[in-house]
Amino acid sequence: MKLTEIILNRRSIRKYKNDEIPEDKLRKILQAGLMAPSSQNRKPCEFYVIRNRGILKSLSEAKAMGAAMLSECNMAIAVLGDGEKADTWIEDCSIALSFMMLEAEEQGVGSCWCQMHLRSSADGKDAEENVRGILHISAKYRIVGVLALGIPEQKPSPHSPDEADWNKVHYF
Repeated sequence: MKLTEIILNRRSIRKYKNDEIPEDKLRKILQAGLMAPSSQNRKPCEFYVIRNRGILKSLSEAKAMGAAMLSECNMAIAVLGDGEKADTWIEDCSIALSFMMLEAEEQGVGSCWCQMHLRSSADGKDAEENVRGILHISAKYRIVGVLALGIPEQKPSPHSPDEADWNKVHYF
């Protein structure tokens, strides 16, 4: 597909078939994240691939809303930024997540970004702290989000170029 087609076809997928994601497709998705640009090429992003059903279930409860799909997906990729390596970890990890979502679309894999940064669990605990505890990772890592991946149960219609709100573009 051309990039414009990928962008229009990419939708947040929250319901998945029970099919495995082929290893070559996962590798291409991860490569897109690894090749994403970062400020001063510092590459502060780390990627944790999660297939364990128990861990996915725990991650689905790490924040109050919007993470339920993690308990149903085939696998997920937690995207962490090394805050000691770059102060642009939010931006760098966000770009990596976006690149992986676009590559997932190209590979026919459904994805949904589950934000953890600045979110809380139902009991008011910081979602990033919850994820750190679930994955047993150092406090130096910040968690931007977890990317749910799976073969889509249904594929929503693509977006239309007509949906672009050109009133948001300003020229000087």
